[in-house]
Amino acid sequence: MKWGMFARRIKQEEQSEFWVVASRLAKATPSRFYELVERTLQEMKFADRVWELCRPAYAEEAKGGRPGIDPVVYLKMLMVGFFEDLCSERAIAARCADSLSVRGFLGYDLCEATPDHSSLSVIRQRLGVEIYQRIFELILEALHSHGLLRGKHLGIDSSVLEANASLRSLTHRNTQEDYWAYVRRLASEAGVDGSDQEAVRRFDKKRPGRKTSNQEWVNPHEPEARIGKTKDGATDLIYKPEHVVDLETGAIVAAEVRAGDAADTAQCAERLVEAGVTLGQVMPEVAAERLVQSVTADKGYFALAQIGELQGLGIRTVVSDPQAAQRRRDKLSKEERAVLNRAQRAVGSESGKELLRRRGQHLERSFEHILDEGGMRQATLRGRENLNKRHKLAAACYNLSQLLRRVHGIGTARQWLATNKSQLEILCACLKYLRRVVAALQRKIAEPILPNKLLGLIFSHQDHQLSRA
Repeated sequence: MKWGMFARRIKQEEQSEFWVVASRLAKATPSRFYELVERTLQEMKFADRVWELCRPAYAEEAKGGRPGIDPVVYLKMLMVGFFEDLCSERAIAARCADSLSVRGFLGYDLCEATPDHSSLSVIRQRLGVEIYQRIFELILEALHSHGLLRGKHLGIDSSVLEANASLRSLTHRNTQEDYWAYVRRLASEAGVDGSDQEAVRRFDKKRPGRKTSNQEWVNPHEPEARIGKTKDGATDLIYKPEHVVDLETGAIVAAEVRAGDAADTAQCAERLVEAGVTLGQVMPEVAAERLVQSVTADKGYFALAQIGELQGLGIRTVVSDPQAAQRRRDKLSKEERAVLNRAQRAVGSESGKELLRRRGQHLERSFEHILDEGGMRQATLRGRENLNKRHKLAAACYNLSQLLRRVHGIGTARQWLATNKSQLEILCACLKYLRRVVAALQRKIAEPILPNKLLGLIFSHQDHQLSRA
C-alpha cells in the first residue's frame, strides 16, 4: 500500500511534454445552441455589415501597440453575456476564456487568448451610440424579413436599473459634505452632542424636513445616477430603462436608458415619434400611414398635452387616466375635452382592452429577459452613455432570441438545456423500464409493455419536435 502511494506521487511529479502538437489538441467547436446563433448571423450577413459600420472607428494602418479587437467578436461576447446572464464584462471575458464552445462561437482556437475585459471597455468607448443604434436596427431588419415586425400597435413602459454606486457615498451639492457629516453639523447646531452616534441618529429620524432629494444630494463617483425606488421598494441610486415594443410580435422597437428621476410623460410623444422613424428606416416599403396606428401605455404615461400631441398625429392612444374621477372637465377647453373623450373611448373598447393585455404580456416579458435573465438589472458600468450602449445591445440580443425561436424553435441557451434535459429524462425512463422488464422475465411475471409515465414523456417529446418542425 505504501509503495502504491509512493508510485502514484512519483507519477504526478514526472515532467510532462514541453511541446504539444496543435493537431493533438481538441478543436474548439461551438455547442449546438451557438451553432444555431452563428448560422442565423451568417444568413443575415451580420459580420460584413458590422465591419462596414465600424470601419470609420478604426485606423487604416496600425500605429503601434496591440491590434484592435474585431467588433464582431466584441458583439458576440456581449451576446454570450446576455444568453448566459453575465452582468459584468469581467464575467463575460472569463466565460469566453474558459468555455470551448464559446471559443468556437467566437472563432478562437484553444491556444489563442480571448479578449480581456479591459479591451471590451476600450472598444465600447471607441464605438459611438449611433453605431450601437445601427446594429440594433440590423437585427430589426432580420425580424422584419421573417415577418416578426409589424409596427402598427406599439406599447411603451419603463422599469428600474440599479446603478453601480452606493448611497453611502452621497455628498451635498452645496457644502460637499457627506450625509452623516451634514447631519452631525445640524445636530450640533441644534444642541445635540455630535460625537454621540445614537443621539445623532435619533435626531436625524425626527428632524423636520428630513429627505434625500436629487436636488441636494449627488454621488461624486456616479453623478448621473438618481435617488429612487428599486424594484423591491428599497431606496437606492437608479436609472430607468424604457422599451417601445411591437404589441403584435413582441419585438423591441426602441430601447433607451433614461435618468432615474425622469418623468414617464416628459417628451413621451417625441420618443414614440423617434420609434416610428426607426420603423420607417427598417421597413421602407411600408407606407408611413400604415405604421404606428396606436400607442398603449399604463397610467403613468398619461399627460393630456402628450396625449393630444399623439392624437394630432393620427395615433390612437390607449392610456388610462389616473385622475378620471377627480378631473374637472368644466375647467378644460373644448379641444382638451375632445382629447380626453377619445382616450377614454379607446381604453373602454374591446380592442383597447386587448392592447392593454398585450402590453402587460410583451413589455413585462422584455424587461424580465433583459434585466433579470440577461444580467442588466444591476449595472456594472457607470455613466448613462455606457449603460445606453450596453442596453441597446441587450435589446438587440432579445430580438435575436425572438428570431431564433421562430427559425429554430429555441431562443435561449437555457431553453436548449431544458430540451436536452427532457431527452435525458426519456432515456433514463427507458433504461429504468428495461431493467424492470429484465427483472420480470427473470421472475417470469408478465407486465405491461410501456408504463403510462413513459408514454406521456415520449408523446410530449414528439409533440415538441412536431411544433419545432
